[in-house]
Amino acid sequence: MLKKLVGQTAIYGISSIVARLLNYLLLAPYFTRVMGPAEYGVITDMYALIPFALVILTMGLETGYFRFAGQAESEAGKKRVFGSTWGVVSLAAAVFFAVVLLFRNDIADATGYSDHPSYIWCVGLIIALDAASAIPFARLREQGRAGLFVGLRMTSVVVNLVLCLFFLSVLPSLAARYEWLSGIWDPNFGVGYVFVANLVASTVVLLLLVIVSKQAPRIDRRIAAKALLYSFPLLLSGIAGTANEYIDRQMIKYLLPDEVAMSSLGIYGAVVKIAVVMLLFTQMYRLAAEPFFLSGVKSEDFRQTNAHAMKYYVIVSAVIFLGVALFADLFALIVGADFRSGIAILPVVLATNILTGLTFNLSFWYKQSGQTRYALYITGTGLAVTLLFTWLLVPAIGYAGAAWASLLCSLATTVLSYILSRRHYPIPYDLRAIGLYLLLGAILYCVGFLSARLPAIPKYIINFVLVLAFIGYATHRERLLEKIKHKQL
Repeated sequence: MLKKLVGQTAIYGISSIVARLLNYLLLAPYFTRVMGPAEYGVITDMYALIPFALVILTMGLETGYFRFAGQAESEAGKKRVFGSTWGVVSLAAAVFFAVVLLFRNDIADATGYSDHPSYIWCVGLIIALDAASAIPFARLREQGRAGLFVGLRMTSVVVNLVLCLFFLSVLPSLAARYEWLSGIWDPNFGVGYVFVANLVASTVVLLLLVIVSKQAPRIDRRIAAKALLYSFPLLLSGIAGTANEYIDRQMIKYLLPDEVAMSSLGIYGAVVKIAVVMLLFTQMYRLAAEPFFLSGVKSEDFRQTNAHAMKYYVIVSAVIFLGVALFADLFALIVGADFRSGIAILPVVLATNILTGLTFNLSFWYKQSGQTRYALYITGTGLAVTLLFTWLLVPAIGYAGAAWASLLCSLATTVLSYILSRRHYPIPYDLRAIGLYLLLGAILYCVGFLSARLPAIPKYIINFVLVLAFIGYATHRERLLEKIKHKQL
């Protein structure tokens, strides 16, 4: 079973990496070179609001869909679950956009964008379209149609990328040469063109999902009620969990003085983008693991596979951490020069992402057993930690305080998740091995950090050897080559 999970993670991973690299490693360098920190701060701010709205509108029904589709006894039953969950989310998305459109000026005033109310309705429509796409995407994952899933994600990324380049680089020069295009290009609209590009991409993808789904949303009240009842604790925990991940952006905006708030937010958002490799691994693991563990896996198989998955997740995460953190000055070149002052927080961001993945892996016990109320306890604790330490640290040390607060939040949720799992649903995690790999990764990073003042070439050689040393030790200790040879992994 672990071999199947590894295979699915690889499928999602390789293709997702291509899509995300196109998005992050092309758009982030581009944006941070054509925009100043304050302008990029607007993008960071608005895109931090989107996940809040999405988690509310999807209502935890992606996980609910996996749960009840896995229990369905026939393909017709799965279709009814799909139609009902999709219908509920689509209805919520439509109502949401109508409210945003009606109160766009009030929302713009409240969020500090009174000069650009068009940003509000544009982002509101992006949210509605993405929410309506969530369940069809979940269905593709449940059906194991990874190729189509990634193809549609790639379509979104490519359309978004091409349009961003057109709007921000090509259109201004064309408008200067051809008077009839001057009505399309408005310099005052600024970063709004980024939202327009995203809007077009989201529209195209939803239309394609409707076509490939070959089914219209149709709410079965009985199924919808059961799915909502199961997913409601996940909705509440999702709100808290999303707040844990993104509320630091909002607190930077409001806790720092106005003259530095948006530029600090822009730098912070750019550094988070540099940690894309760790984020990609965590994301691809989530895409593969969630339907794998929640679609009819037997209890004993679940415990053993989840325990093994946790250990190998830690090994790969530690390798990625060392590979990025030890070469942080090279990764800093991804963003523009005005943003590189924030590179010191990169190891903190990477460590946070590792812990986030651990917490996610520890969440399967209550999702698989149906005890989803524990999600609220865990994420609620994390939110309290986030709010407290962000409030204390951001005014004192700026955006670095937000990074440390996120790390403390992830640490708290990981520890609490493990304690609850140990008490209510014991899983035989290899704590000795996991602790050893985390400790070794930390020690090797500290050794590399001490070599930071050396000239570039010897420093990079030492750091490369440190990464290889970790890989070699993990390969030997876990007998990975032997397991691969005998197809045990």
